[in-house]
Amino acid sequence: MNEPTTHPPAWPGPATSAAEQRGVHHRTRAVREREERERLAPIATRAADSRGRDHPESEDPYRTAFERDRDRILHSKAFRRLKHKTQVFLNPDGDHFVTRLTHTLQVAQVGRSIAAALGLNEALTEAICLGHDIGHAPFGHTGEAALTPYVEGEWQHAIHGVRVVEVLEPLNLTWEVRNGIRQSSWRNDPPPSTPEGWVCRYADRIAYLAHDAQDALRAEVMTPDDVPAHLLARFGRPGRDWIDAMVRLVVDASVADGRVTMGTEDLGAMNELRAWMFDHVYLRPQAVAHANRAVRVIQDLVEWFAARPTLVPEAYRLPDSSPIEAAVDYVAGMSDKFAMRLHDERFRPAGLY
Repeated sequence: MNEPTTHPPAWPGPATSAAEQRGVHHRTRAVREREERERLAPIATRAADSRGRDHPESEDPYRTAFERDRDRILHSKAFRRLKHKTQVFLNPDGDHFVTRLTHTLQVAQVGRSIAAALGLNEALTEAICLGHDIGHAPFGHTGEAALTPYVEGEWQHAIHGVRVVEVLEPLNLTWEVRNGIRQSSWRNDPPPSTPEGWVCRYADRIAYLAHDAQDALRAEVMTPDDVPAHLLARFGRPGRDWIDAMVRLVVDASVADGRVTMGTEDLGAMNELRAWMFDHVYLRPQAVAHANRAVRVIQDLVEWFAARPTLVPEAYRLPDSSPIEAAVDYVAGMSDKFAMRLHDERFRPAGLY
């Protein structure tokens, strides 16, 4: 039996110096910033042109400012808590339902795909996408409704996310990342100040429509054929087909228009699909019943801690915070499981079981 033929690797090839013989080389921050200037699209945001941080600090020798922001968000406590926060289904049975953390990771992947295809700043896009839900309350958007009575106006996770990274767990992020987090919600005006922030808006909607539909299929709340036929014809079957179709539509429209956008008819169809998901998944009777129970848990805890401010951890008792503000900050940061455990401990009648 003949021995298999082996061939030497095609790299690094003949070298003329010791430096060229090394298999790796330095890509310092200066190199990366130069690459951004040369490689990125004209409208892309360059790290070297950042408006900076609230508190100036020395630059990292290797990472750009936006790469540092991405890493700070990934290592934050608020980011880790997303793994136990609801996306759509409260306490679902099964290992494959989406959590707020897995949703965030999918948004970051979709966002980087769009940014790469358009020549935008991938590190900035990823940082915004990873931080866009960092301020989410327990129990998904139900938590926003539950906390709103305790604040002036509307309690909103995107705005609270900036409070998290600026005040509650100060990360000293760049202005561009904080702007992207705050304006990641389509309800907030003015829109994002960077094209990368706009990418996050589209990536968020693309990701949650696709994975929420897959969760609804797992929960047998819907079938693929329940989706209106003309939307299936435009976007394909629920899941990966939707992601692929919508990403392509954003990329193609953005290249044609010179800014991050989606064609009018395609955006209208996406919004129609979103409205259909609200009617058949998010606001179905069982979901509303779960939401009502979640509201009770959150509001009971806010009022309990507001009446006992010394029991709120010091990190949430800021010098200028009232007892109710400290209680809202504390409860908003809780994971679903932690909130339910605390509620059970404080409100379950003694000796019931």
